[in-house]
Amino acid sequence: MHTANEIQSGAQTDRKRIVDLLGRATLAELQDALATIEPTPAFTPLRGPETGLVMVKGRIGGGGAPFNLGEATVSRASIRLADGRIGYGYRLGTDRKAASLSAVLDAVAQDESVRAALEPALFAPLEARLAQEAERLEAETAATKVDFFTMVRGED
Repeated sequence: MHTANEIQSGAQTDRKRIVDLLGRATLAELQDALATIEPTPAFTPLRGPETGLVMVKGRIGGGGAPFNLGEATVSRASIRLADGRIGYGYRLGTDRKAASLSAVLDAVAQDESVRAALEPALFAPLEARLAQEAERLEAETAATKVDFFTMVRGED
C-alpha cells in the first residue's frame, strides 16, 4: 500500500515531466494536442503570457564554482481552468502563444483521464522526438572528436 507522501511524490514527478515536455514541444504539437481535447477547456489568464530574461548559471566541469554564463529569453504564462485547476507554461524564447497553450495543457493534464489520453497523442511521441534529436546531436559531436596521445621519449 502506498503512503500519501509516495503518491504525492509520484504525482510531482509526473507533473515535472509534463511541464518539461510541454516546454520543449513545438507550437504545432501543442495546437494539435489541444484540438484533441473535447470540449475545449475554458480558462482565464492569471499571469501573462509575458516574456523576460533569466540569468543562466554555469559550472566548470559540472562541479566547479558557479558563474553567471549570460541571460536567456523566457516566456511564461499561468492560467486557471473553470474548475479551479491552475496550469503553468514556460519556454525558452519569445513564443507567448506556445507558453499559454503549455499552461492550458498542464492544467488539463492534471485530470488522470485527460493525461491518459494525452500520453499516446502528445507525450510519448514528443519524448521519442527529443530522444532522437539528442542521439543525432551526440552522433554529430562524436564525429568531431579528436583523440590526442603523447609518445614518451626516452631521456638520453
